[in-house]
Order: sequence, then structure tokens, then C-alpha cells
Amino acid sequence: MKEILEGSHAVAEAVRLCRPQVVSAYPITPQTHIVEALASMVADCKLDAEYICVESEFSALSACIGASTAGSRTYSATTSQGLALMYEVCFNAAGMRLPIVMTIANRAMSAPLSIWNDQQDSISLRDSGWIQLYAEDNQEALDLHLLAYRVCEDHDILLPAFVCFDGFILSHTYEPVDMPTQEEVDAYLPAFNPYQRLDAKDPISFGMYATPDYYMEFRYENQRAMLRAKEAIVRYGTLFKEQFGRDYSGLIEGYELEDAEIALVAMGSICGTVKDAIDEMRKDGIKVGLLKIRCFRPFPDEEIAAALAHVKTVAILDKNVSLGSKGAVGLEIKDALYGSSIAVYDYILGLGGRDIRKKDIRAITKLAEQGSGDMFYGLREELL
Repeated sequence: MKEILEGSHAVAEAVRLCRPQVVSAYPITPQTHIVEALASMVADCKLDAEYICVESEFSALSACIGASTAGSRTYSATTSQGLALMYEVCFNAAGMRLPIVMTIANRAMSAPLSIWNDQQDSISLRDSGWIQLYAEDNQEALDLHLLAYRVCEDHDILLPAFVCFDGFILSHTYEPVDMPTQEEVDAYLPAFNPYQRLDAKDPISFGMYATPDYYMEFRYENQRAMLRAKEAIVRYGTLFKEQFGRDYSGLIEGYELEDAEIALVAMGSICGTVKDAIDEMRKDGIKVGLLKIRCFRPFPDEEIAAALAHVKTVAILDKNVSLGSKGAVGLEIKDALYGSSIAVYDYILGLGGRDIRKKDIRAITKLAEQGSGDMFYGLREELL
């Protein structure tokens, strides 16, 4: 059924359809509308779940860990400074192999304080052991929650996941979405079947102390699970396509990429603007295409190398910066294409919510074509 919903409410409806048994969250802009909507659903008996009100984001994810170890499907949401406060607990959730799904309404990190969108918050936790999925629009934001639960709860994976969508640009924007029915979602996402859980009759412990004789093997097992998640995302994305008609069978997605000489690489809502800019540039005879990264962790290095093998130039649009180096996506792409003859340039843009327009995409394409790259694009020189 087609509905016109604010992005946050579309996410909340998706979460409701996934039937979480415990929701624990602390409100923070621009994530607040998601958890407000879920609280109303619980209060109105539209969602049969325990809604835990906590005093901080640290406690929110800690409560999810407790609920997950007890055998409940759990959910949380946060952004920016809230995610930073969860830092320690994010590593705990991944290390304990708990399939928690959490929405990240991407927002810039302070200081200076900013409530507007970039992707620095989730990118900063790229090494924490969480699967990271990025939505281009609100339909994708809705769908990726169903996919995330299906992948995370697979007993060969058992990892938590971020479903990231751009704060305000998507979270507070109304778009038409196809809303599946509860019966359709139940057919796609089985009831939660925990691999193991706390049980007084069969006591076990989670997250125990590990000496150097044991710790490294735990991290290796996390790495193996993350790599297995690639295949699981493809498998359950293909199943999603068969059931709902929308294709999530790939970790990446191309647009006008088949004959492109220049490839723009991006993730998140900027991809919509890039597609519009590409349509205009194509009319002018510029052979440019888009490679959209939907899954940043696990990183689809082999898939990206294959998709970009025929292009001459790659321009990466990074809405984050690994200070002292480049953008995080740029670093990964350059590693994936290492040894090729492709010219690869990284552009940092849109930090703190600065507008990215079609003319900016065209200008970056020209810069890359001319061999000028690895820069902060759009700096206001008068402020420097």
C-alpha cells in the first residue's frame, strides 16, 4: 500500500512491522520522531513491546544488550553525539555477537555544535563490528530495516547493524513509500530465534574477560562473520526482491555506469542529486555514471573493483573526513582499486549540512576530469 510519510515515521512503521520485543532509546535531534512514534505505538497497543525510557544513549544500548542476551529482538535509534556516547557499548554489542538493529539519523559531530547532516557519526564507528547500511531515500530506509534484521539474526552472522539515513534530508522529509503488510513482513522475517540466551536452568555468561591467549581469536571470528555477511546480504536481498519487488541483491548499485568513463562514488541521499546531475551531463555528452554504496560494512571491495574496472576516472563524494588523511570512503576505494590505472580522487563536501547541488556535482566531475582532486570542495575562502 502506498503511503506518504515523513522519513522518521516510515522507519518507525518498518520497525513496528519487524516486531521488536524491546525498544530502548533516548531522544536526540534529528532521530526523535522515530522513537516518539514507536512510544505512541506501544502506548496505543499497536506494537507489543517493552519500551524502556532511559537517561542516556549509553543506557539505551546497554538495555538493548541486556534484552538481547535474554532472547528478545531489540531495537534502538540515535545520532551524532548520542552515538558517540554509545561508543563503548557498540563494541560490546558486536563482540558479544548480538543481532541488535539501530537506526542512525546521520548528523555532524561537534565541536562546533551542528544538528545538520553529514555522515561523520556512523563512519567514526566503522571499526566497531557493526554492519553499516546506507539509504538513498525513505523507501530504502524502510526496506533496509527488514533486511538488517534478517541478516543480523542469521546464526552464521549474529552481528548488530546500523541502518543509516541522512538526518533532516530524509528523516524530516515526506515521500511516498510502499508499505508492506504485517503478513508480508512475517513471511520474510521469521520470529526471533536466539542462538543462545541467558537461562537460569542452563547458565552461561556473555562478554567475559579474555586474556591475550584468547582475545585475538574473538576478533578474528568477528571478522569472519562480517565477511560472511556479504553473502547473506545478497541472499536475503534477493529474497526481498522476490517477495516485495524491490532489488537489494547487491551491496552496491550502478546508475548509467555501463559505458561511463567517469564514475562518481557516493552513499546516502546525495545519490539522488547525483543521478539528476548525471542525467543533465549525459545530455551534454559527458559519459559519467554513479556507483552507489549501499553497504559500507562489510566493505564491498571486490564488487567495487569489478564495477569500476572499465572507467578512466573515479571521483568520490565523501560526507565525512578522517582527519589527517582523506575521507573514509576515499580511503577504502583507493585500497580496492590499488594497482589499477584508474585515476581516483577524493572530495570532502557537505560537512555540517552544507548544501550539495547539481552544479556542485557537475563542477566536481570537471575537476576529476582535469585531474584535480583530493580536496575539501566548496570551502568559503573568506572564512579561512
